[in-house]
Amino acid sequence: MNFFEQQDIARRNTRVLVLLFLVAVALLIVLTNVAVAAFLFFGQDYNIYSGSRQGMDGFLSYFSWARFGGIGLAVTATVAMVVFIKWIQLSTGGKVVAESMGGTRILPQTRDRAERRCLNVVEEMALAASMPVPPVYVMNGERGINAFAAGTTPADAIVAVTRGTIEHLKRHELQGVIAHEFSHILNGDMRLNIRLAAMLKGITFLGDVGHILLRGSNRHRTGANRSNKNGAALPMLGLALWILGWLGGLAAGFIKAAISRQKEYLADASAVQYTRSSDTIGDALKVIGGYIPGTLVHAARAAEMSHIFFGQIEHHLWQVFATHPPLRQRIERVDPDWNGQYIERKPRHYDEQPSRPGAGEAGVGRAALVAAALAGAMAEEPVQVNLSEREDADFGPSPEQLEEETAARQEIPLVFVQHSHEPLGAHALVFSLLISDHEKIRGNQLNIIAETGITGLADMVFTLSPGVRELGAPRRLPLLEMCLPALKSMSLAQYRLFKNTLLRLIQADQRTELHEWCLFQLIRHYLDPEFVRIKPSRPRYRKLQKVAYHVRVALSVLAHEGSGETESAFRLGADELGFTRMAILPQEQGSVAAFGKAVHELADCYPLLKPRLLKAMTLAASADGGLSPVEREIIASMAAVMDCPVPISGGVRSSFVAL
Repeated sequence: MNFFEQQDIARRNTRVLVLLFLVAVALLIVLTNVAVAAFLFFGQDYNIYSGSRQGMDGFLSYFSWARFGGIGLAVTATVAMVVFIKWIQLSTGGKVVAESMGGTRILPQTRDRAERRCLNVVEEMALAASMPVPPVYVMNGERGINAFAAGTTPADAIVAVTRGTIEHLKRHELQGVIAHEFSHILNGDMRLNIRLAAMLKGITFLGDVGHILLRGSNRHRTGANRSNKNGAALPMLGLALWILGWLGGLAAGFIKAAISRQKEYLADASAVQYTRSSDTIGDALKVIGGYIPGTLVHAARAAEMSHIFFGQIEHHLWQVFATHPPLRQRIERVDPDWNGQYIERKPRHYDEQPSRPGAGEAGVGRAALVAAALAGAMAEEPVQVNLSEREDADFGPSPEQLEEETAARQEIPLVFVQHSHEPLGAHALVFSLLISDHEKIRGNQLNIIAETGITGLADMVFTLSPGVRELGAPRRLPLLEMCLPALKSMSLAQYRLFKNTLLRLIQADQRTELHEWCLFQLIRHYLDPEFVRIKPSRPRYRKLQKVAYHVRVALSVLAHEGSGETESAFRLGADELGFTRMAILPQEQGSVAAFGKAVHELADCYPLLKPRLLKAMTLAASADGGLSPVEREIIASMAAVMDCPVPISGGVRSSFVAL
């Protein structure tokens, strides 16, 4: 599966979405003109006792091109304003979406077994994908088994799960759900989802206006102006706009469902590929089929964002408006030999002690409604439940054991893994990556850290930096990736201090090394979206010839940094991209500043060009038979700036390492 091709498909889906949106807006303009004409006609010429004296000709007289243009401009401006405001709200990052639906951030230092296991699964998936670990949110009041990924780019992506998901799924089933959400991140679905939500809000906004008019007219009729002849027409206008909003809602639901369903099939298939087993996502879907609350979600804004969830959040009378394919069809696609039996898991009741404060806020009444709704839905299709597979979720090893497993797998001391889960420890580890071997420079750097005023930070860096230095280049990147979740828990003021200190540490020796640039770019790219509004790169270059010079700079730097033959390494990458006459730049022209500018320009290439670029860079870097740790850091930082998964040697990375 080529994720870059799927990202290009997502971009084409955006064009289809825009076309459907424009058609829906055009219909709204026409229908709004009809509603306004009816309002004027009934408000001025219509008598409820004698009827209209002018008939249809009188009604048509209220249509004019001037009025049509004015109404069209007003509707278009209103819809555009609503779409813009909604886009601004949703594009500030995935955390805004998660928090708006009641999600609570799972801190890296949590000791809740279910949360710790979830964080560990997400961490495994991210490290296998060579991307930073995204923040994880839990919706504590939701018993349904569901999840979603949100954000506009992988840099500001989050993963959110319901409490039912982390408490009722086994480890391999949870891996399937998380892998499904990671596919949405890598396939470029998140940005499409945000655009979809913003556009559909614009379509349904007229219905909100109609509802306001209806409520206002009800209050008006109870007042003293009952004789106003327009009093009867105002609620008619409100009703007409409400009906238009309802029709817009139907159109919005159809558009949302049409675009969403195929993405879910793709994500299910991706989950099988990521985990190398159909049992992961397949068993998770089977558990949902035998679990009474199913995938239902009751958060206030869940319906508006229903297309981003793992499963259907509410029941639909007609499948044409369902944002997800039928559960049975999803299972049969990943497990063709399925015997039709679901796996039962006993739901927790709200009257029991919740796992965390706030988990029982919904009350027993909601549980009864969920059970009744599920019973009605399952009456349409008999459900077979395999009682022999009825068992609770396994929470596996303790948090301490999970940390030991991570340390052994990444070949990083356990104490570093433990510190990476704490904000202060993560600060110290990242700063330790920049501490110089030179005694005088090291002393200046420790003074810079002491000037931050953070108690104990300088002492911790002094203690940890020798061990971090011994890890060397091979373990720098995994250690940094493990620190990112804890660093994202900082406040804005703390982040500004952290980033400023980072720059001062890099500049302490009056020059910037390439590995320092890589580290700073990785941190900036993955932490900035958490705290400040950033403008993501926009596709500008359709052909590689337009960025030939920047390709030359990047390939030259990689060739000079490699341990193999410089000229042959450059030639291998250039030939891969079709630049057979391109010559390598002298080493003095491949400065860190020039390299950084080149990478940022390459980030503006179209999605299908990026894997070719990264593949060529990887071929050039591995010309001597493999990627060195330094070369791996360079490729990873380039992939981060370009918003692309890291390629593997010999081709584009299209799957994860088996967990």
